[in-house]
Amino acid sequence: MTRRLSVDEAVGLLEGELGSGQRALDDLVTEDLWLAFLRFGRRLFDVSGTPDADGLLFQYGTHAFDGPPAFTLDLTRQFEISDSNGDHDHYVQVHCELRYGLAPALEALGSFDSWFFHDAGDDLEEWAQGLTERAAWATIHRLKPTEIRVHQEQV
Repeated sequence: MTRRLSVDEAVGLLEGELGSGQRALDDLVTEDLWLAFLRFGRRLFDVSGTPDADGLLFQYGTHAFDGPPAFTLDLTRQFEISDSNGDHDHYVQVHCELRYGLAPALEALGSFDSWFFHDAGDDLEEWAQGLTERAAWATIHRLKPTEIRVHQEQV
């Protein structure tokens, strides 16, 4: 039986996947980073048995969260954390934010989000393929982000 990983290991594991190639992080394009995120997304973590306890989120849009507006692709893994009684306490989200400069083609993509949950009976590979078949993927898959930010937050 495979050992399930601790949620506390998630950021380090994601950073490891992002840096596991032969090229520097600055040389990677969106598709390289997406494939690294999917490798991270296939790993099994020790989460509660409640529905939607371990999910992946693919979302993009133009936002000005902490500076000037930028087109951002946010690849997120969300874990439900339960209290000692097994009840929901909070979520931990591990983000890989890819930021790009503003360009009319990126702004024209608008915003979009799609969730995948490991326990929902869906296939991760089918979910990923569906995202890369979207018209927006043709616009972003070969772009180099101007910034890559990996972080964790409690929500």
